[in-house]
This record gives sequence, C-alpha cells and structure tokens, in this order.
Amino acid sequence: MVASSWPSLDELDAVRNKVAEMSGADGRDVRVVVSPYRICPLGAHIDHQGGTVTAMTINMGILLGFVPSPDAQVILRSGQFHGEVKFRVDEVQHLQKIPEEPDWGITGFICGSEEHSSGLSSSAASILKPNLAKRALHYFSENKRVKEGLEAWASGNLDEFGKLISASGRSSIENYECGCKEMIDLYEILLKAPGVFGARFSGAGFRGCCLALVDADLTDKAAAFVKQEYQKVQPELASKLPQDRLVLICEPGDSAHVV
Repeated sequence: MVASSWPSLDELDAVRNKVAEMSGADGRDVRVVVSPYRICPLGAHIDHQGGTVTAMTINMGILLGFVPSPDAQVILRSGQFHGEVKFRVDEVQHLQKIPEEPDWGITGFICGSEEHSSGLSSSAASILKPNLAKRALHYFSENKRVKEGLEAWASGNLDEFGKLISASGRSSIENYECGCKEMIDLYEILLKAPGVFGARFSGAGFRGCCLALVDADLTDKAAAFVKQEYQKVQPELASKLPQDRLVLICEPGDSAHVV
C-alpha cells in the first residue's frame, strides 16, 4: 500500500511543538496518535442495526500529541476550541468504580487536519414514521448492495461500485427518508459532476457532507463543477462556507497508529 500523504512532517512537528510549549518537554519526546477520518461508501444507516458495511479511512483526520504527566492530571488544548480542559484520571476511574488507580496522566494537544477538528458525519438520526416497510426495504437492499460492492471493489469494477454508492444515496432519501434540501441538492449535483462514479451522504444527510468516488484524473474538474453548481442552487449557504474548503479532495488513508 502506498504511504498516506497525511499527516505531513510539518503537521506532526506543529503538534509536537504545541505540546512542548504546554509541558516544557523536549519535542522529540512527544508521541502523536494519528486517527484518520472514516468514510462508509456503502452500508448507510444499517451498522447500528447489525448490518454489514464497507468502510475506509482517508488522508485527513485527528492528531493527538501528548507526553505523560507525573501524576493523574490530564491537560488538553484544542486547535479548534479556545481554553483548556483539565481533569484527573483517578477521579474519573473512581466514579467508574475501577479498582486500579492510575498514577499518571497526559498533557496533550488535539487538532484535525489543517486544525479543522470537525468530523464527516451529521451525527443526526432519522425520525421513524409509521411506514416502516420502506425502512425495511432500505435495510435489506443496503445489505445486498454492500455484498455486491465488496465484489465490485475486489474486481476493480469502479463503475459498478459507484452505481451502488449512488443507489445507496437514493435509497437513503426515498426509503429511509433522510436528508435535507441542502444536502440533497449537493447529492444531485455530484451525480452530474464529471468523473464521479457515485455519491451519497456521509451520515444521515441533515448536515455534514456528501462523499463521492471520483476518477483521479478528473478530480479538479469535478470539484470546480460542484462549487459552481452548488453556488447556483444554495447561494446563501455557499457564501457562508470557507471557499477553500467547499470541496475536499481526499485519498485512501492508513489505519490509526501512534508515531
């Protein structure tokens, strides 16, 4: 597997320097937990019901730099939020009634890619209505799509894999009744973008983002198309978003690890 382009050495050094400033430790002693964002091309809304999903990491995520502290104190700062969080691990353990009390904590700094530490999902759940038959249709058809998607991916058939992703997105909207107009507009635009094999919500579709599988040679054209078309249908919302982050072009990432 090709080494992931994230995190870069500059990003790791920036986190280590933050922790060194906080703790007074040598930056070379700072360990960094690398936790990539996860996307789920197929398996929408069925994982929490025992269904099968596909999942992969991307080359963006969360970094936690830390050094051990001499007592059970934990001190954390964030690249996105102001202030400092402090608590004692032994007090938390006591509340959980765990007999072994730790004698060390950490001093740490946490941030997301480019210091944006929000995730990809909407963290929202759909509201069930009396018509449960449509929900059941989504559940069983999505499990079938996951199985077919694994076969398509293993054989390198990106066209078929993309069609299954788009079908997952359509079923989420029509059968599971997820999504809001802003996200559905984005989904429909992605389906028309050049080089896009398939697209769907990342999460329940009430906020967050959409994901798309795109031909690597056409990513820039696809991104430009999405920006242009979304600004037409959602001008007010598009104007409030960071213009350099309207579309994020990602690559497959590595697993979580400590460096």
